[in-house]
Formats: sequence, C-alpha cells, structure tokens
Amino acid sequence: MLTLPPPRSALYVPASNARAIEKAHGLNADLTIFDLEDAVSPTQKDAARAAAIAAAVDFGDKGVAIRINAVGTTWHDDDVAAVARAAIDYIVVPKVEDAKALAMMYDHIKKPLLPMIETPHGVYAARGIAETSGVAGLIMGNNDLAIALKTPARAGLITALHLTILAARAAGVWVLDGVYNALDDPEGFAAECAHGRMMGFDGKTVIHPNQLAACHVAFSPTDAEIAEANALVAAAADGAVRFRDRMVETMHVDAARKLLARAQRR
Repeated sequence: MLTLPPPRSALYVPASNARAIEKAHGLNADLTIFDLEDAVSPTQKDAARAAAIAAAVDFGDKGVAIRINAVGTTWHDDDVAAVARAAIDYIVVPKVEDAKALAMMYDHIKKPLLPMIETPHGVYAARGIAETSGVAGLIMGNNDLAIALKTPARAGLITALHLTILAARAAGVWVLDGVYNALDDPEGFAAECAHGRMMGFDGKTVIHPNQLAACHVAFSPTDAEIAEANALVAAAADGAVRFRDRMVETMHVDAARKLLARAQRR
C-alpha cells in the first residue's frame, strides 16, 4: 500500500462505464476513484463492483480508490466485503455521520478510509470522523450538502466547508473540496479551485478529465511561491530571523519545506 501525499485532484470514474474505466489508466489524476454509488444505476451495481475491482490495478505512483454505497443501502455489505480484498489504496465512504460505525468498518477491512462529509449531521460529527483510526482524509460532498442546506450557491456552504477543514487540520488528515458540476464553465471551475485553495483545501474532486489540468495548477505551488520558499529555507537559522523585512520562525521554515515537497509533483 502506498503512502501518498494529499492529492491535488481526485477523479470520479463511473464503474459502470467501460470506456471511462479504460481511459482512467492513461490520465494524470493524483487519485482515481471508481464509483459504485451515485454514478451507477441500481441494475448495474453488481457488475460495476466487479469492474471496479478488476480495474483498480497498475496505477503506479498514483492513488486508486473505490467509492462504496452508503451504510443502509442494499449494496453496502457486498461492497465492503468486495473492497476488503481489492488492491486499492483507499475506500471512499459516502454520507458518513457516525464515527463509531466508521471505526467498526476500519476494524473489519483494515484499509485507509476517506469519509465523505455531505450532510448536516456529518458536518457536526466531522471532528470525530476525522480522528477515527484509519481515516486518511475527508472529502466534501457539496451537492448533497447544498440540497440538505437548501442553498443554491457555494456561499451557503462556507460555514460547513470551514468546519470540515478545521476538523481535518485538528486531526492531521487532508481534506478535498467537492465537485464543480458545470463542465462547460472552465473559468468558473478555475475560480472555485482558487477559492478552495484559499480556504485551505488540499485538492478537489473532479468529474471530468478536462478539469484535471486546471485543478493541478490551482493546488500546486506557483513559481513565485517556490522561489520564496527556497529563499526562506536558505536564510533559515535557529529561532526567529529577519527575512525580507519580516520576522520568520521555525514554523514558517517548516511550511516552506512542505511547500517545496508539494512542488515536486508539478
């Protein structure tokens, strides 16, 4: 199992779509998520499960995950049994609201989990969910959350997004922003990526390969940030030092080194 850095991009691939599965191996998504949930009709669930497990191989240094169906659905138990044997890096668990149930799942399958926060109960429980053994990161489910909160705009999600980011940071796990639905609006997608990075997200889930490049640009350090970080590390000393007319401390140097490590993925 890989020890992976936080993904800038996580691409959902419908596991019932053979053509999409075939293309997935040639894409440069940091994390590929074969989806058994929303993207798959009830009549195709069993076939999609088998297809996802067969496809989740040969991703090299890129991550691969399977999103199972939620607790309480007809297909959940079969999904859990199947993915426990799959050669995947993560299991994406939708609509998580109960940290205890998540802990029981991890005790059973012993694979890293990516719980999705997409309900009001999930937002309130996010800290306990993030702190559960086996959780590697959190993923926002903005579409379901927007419906639950009765808001048509991202502005209505801001509090929930902030609370989930806080929960992830308190637990020391990474956190991904939710999807952007308008495939014919690249400017809007780029703007939402920039907003997500400003908020503190590590990356973003995407629903089409055409969104990957802009996602990577937004969640990768810029040339100016890399130059600044290199200069700061070079000037570092024990304790506080003056750097370009401001005082910096060890925490700033550590942050600069982490930024340079992220820049290796550009």
